[in-house]
Amino acid sequence: MASHPGLNAENLRKLLSANDVEVDGELRIELISGGRSNLTFDVRDDRSHWVVRRPPMGGLTPSAHDMNREWNVTSALVQTAVPVAPTVAIDRDGQFIGAPCTVVEFVDGRVIRSADDLAGLSDAEVTAGADALVRTLADLHAVDYEAVGLGDFGRPDGFAARQVKLWARQWGIVKTRELDDVDRLAAALTERVPAQARKAIVHGDFRIDNTILAPNDPGTVAAVVDWEMAALGDPLTDLALMCVYREPVFSQVLGFDAAWTSDRYPDADGLAQRYVEATGAELGDWAFYLGLANLKLGVIAEGITHRALAGGSSGTAGAERAAEATGAFIAAGLRAIG
Repeated sequence: MASHPGLNAENLRKLLSANDVEVDGELRIELISGGRSNLTFDVRDDRSHWVVRRPPMGGLTPSAHDMNREWNVTSALVQTAVPVAPTVAIDRDGQFIGAPCTVVEFVDGRVIRSADDLAGLSDAEVTAGADALVRTLADLHAVDYEAVGLGDFGRPDGFAARQVKLWARQWGIVKTRELDDVDRLAAALTERVPAQARKAIVHGDFRIDNTILAPNDPGTVAAVVDWEMAALGDPLTDLALMCVYREPVFSQVLGFDAAWTSDRYPDADGLAQRYVEATGAELGDWAFYLGLANLKLGVIAEGITHRALAGGSSGTAGAERAAEATGAFIAAGLRAIG
């Protein structure tokens, strides 16, 4: 059996067997490149094809990398309009592989991660992909979370306020240097948390490369992936994050020229307008949501470097330099809220 330091083939076989999943022949395991957070593996036997995800091997932070969260939300969404990979097995406490992990069916399709991936699409296909992404986000936010069994998935009331506190607290855990503007941004956001907000399932990390597009139709989302930050909360936090990911500095975080930062996609205002048209929702204090999204991404960038320095990089180059983007995100957040 082929193994990886983060995923032992024999242990994975035992997990699959415990879930009545028959393994035909040798398990072949390959780390999927491009991740900055959870480790993602392509796993095959002689008949089946799966994807396995587990937390990084070091530098963990308290609220990230939640495999149970991923499993619970994707299991609930299988029968909705939101496309997700069918769930197969979960190791909730690491009993089998030594860390929590999830196993889902492989979904065939195209992942548009880099500028090179994007170059293979026509302008019409790029626009269709952006439209599909916004429609999928609108479909997610329209799901009746009580009806699909996620009523106890979280506390949607006060979500935005808790997000400000969460990312301010995470900064104290992952910071690799002092940056006073982080505290300034967090304090300013605390002062203007919206009093009212819609309630919905939020993905928490929504952008084009966290989806799989249909193999022969870039205008169709075949599956939404990477649900480790999902919650019940304010859907405008999802929209704002998707928009802020469009900033060119995000390529610094990933360590390559990210497709989603390309000017071939609609700009942030264009994406927000598409969402308004799809949902009929109002954007409320949009400046607050943009400020919060920038705070979150700034802290995430810092956390990637923090994990890399602790020996927990997920195998992609340049993780030690991701924090160089933090200052730009925080500055953008301060500009957004004025």
